Amino acid sequence: MQKVKDQRPRSSKPTTIHGFAQSGDLNSFQKLLRDNPSLLNDRNPVMAQTPLHVSAGYNSIEIVKFLLDWRGPEKLELEIKNMYGETPLHMAAKNGCNEAAKLLLTNGAFVEAKANNGMTPLHLAVWHSLRAGDCSTVNTLLEYNADCSAEDNEGMTPLNHLSQGPGNEKLRELLQWHFDEQRKRRAIEACSETKAKMNALENELSNIVGLNALKLQLRKWAKGMLLDERRRSLGLKVGPRRPPHMAFLGNPGTGKTMVARVLGKLLHMVGVLPTEKVTEVQRTDLVGEFVGHTGPKTRRKIQEAEGGILFVDEAYRLIPMQKSDDKDYGLEALEEIMSVMDSGKVVVIFAGYSEPMKRVISSNEGFCRRVTKFFNFDDFSCEDLANILHLKMSNQCEDSLLYGFKLHHPSCSLEAVAKLIERETTEKQRKEMNGGLVYPMLVNARENLDLRIDLDCIDSDSLLTITLQDLEAGLQLLTH
Repeated sequence: MQKVKDQRPRSSKPTTIHGFAQSGDLNSFQKLLRDNPSLLNDRNPVMAQTPLHVSAGYNSIEIVKFLLDWRGPEKLELEIKNMYGETPLHMAAKNGCNEAAKLLLTNGAFVEAKANNGMTPLHLAVWHSLRAGDCSTVNTLLEYNADCSAEDNEGMTPLNHLSQGPGNEKLRELLQWHFDEQRKRRAIEACSETKAKMNALENELSNIVGLNALKLQLRKWAKGMLLDERRRSLGLKVGPRRPPHMAFLGNPGTGKTMVARVLGKLLHMVGVLPTEKVTEVQRTDLVGEFVGHTGPKTRRKIQEAEGGILFVDEAYRLIPMQKSDDKDYGLEALEEIMSVMDSGKVVVIFAGYSEPMKRVISSNEGFCRRVTKFFNFDDFSCEDLANILHLKMSNQCEDSLLYGFKLHHPSCSLEAVAKLIERETTEKQRKEMNGGLVYPMLVNARENLDLRIDLDCIDSDSLLTITLQDLEAGLQLLTH
């Protein structure tokens, strides 16, 4: 009878780059890779793993070192992922290969890399520790500040996974201690960031003259929202704050638009809005001339403002003077705006004169429910206007006509400028222009400086100094 050949696979030495990585055969691995450097990041056919995945997962330390020190034409991919989205560090962690994990981390491996299931190396190291009773890889990852609160796709942290298995007290205490320490550290960092943000806010507010009630409200919002950041950093659950829709009431030039821009920066800074942009619109930007034009026109502007502030200037112009005016489409525009104010996608600020704005407030029953903050922008006093003038001169950007110029000291003191404004303007003029009086006054003053200086003047100080007489001439041109 003929013998049947034994067809069972016989054990044989590895011949592939991945086989050498698994067995730890450094000499064969080096020779093969030097002969064919393109194999450096070669993926095996089943798991799509590279030689670094395999050597890290089998704790083939010498091969891991050789790969990390590789200086050939190909560059080693440290964060490359296999079919499960696992990096070489994941492989070391899931198999408890502590020495390989140390080498990878020392060479910059990302400790918070996430696999397809959302698990970090720390998640996998905890699972290995539960099976093997060895915390060494967990400890190594924690030394590199692996996040104990990282959640996988099921919302589970490494500690949560620990509670499902038999666990051991040593591992539990280790994770809990690092979890508490990380939370304390985040709280300290959040405190430092909060102070920096409040300082940035105060810097912005220092450029706003008057408006003390509004400044106080901005500080309250900022502090409250920043404290919410601190609460979340400590693992506390707090609900999101609703966007604060507002109405700014006051005459032109009282700083309504400027404050809206500061508010945009504030709300972005504390995370309420994704951008700091302020989209400024008036009736002509929203209201169409024919049936069916207003809705799409308004929606386009709302979409443009998403993520920031929609600033509706002279909002009272959306409401017809006579209720019988059925050909006016302003109300349609207002209703479109009101319909998105609960979405959280945009913050709306309605601005305008105090008296006419009462028409807007009474025109829609949902207005006061959505617009919860009303701010009155009082007319500026002569002292306020002098303060604005000084602030403007000290905060000129390079493309400004006034950049490089300065006020004469001491003749242009705050007191002297305030007296000049009081003397050269009427109360009516100041109420009509408010802060809008300052910039044209300064431009006129600069022109007066140019007029009175000789062309052959070489004194740099004289060429750049605006005097009180220049300011007086500039103001007279504006008001007489």
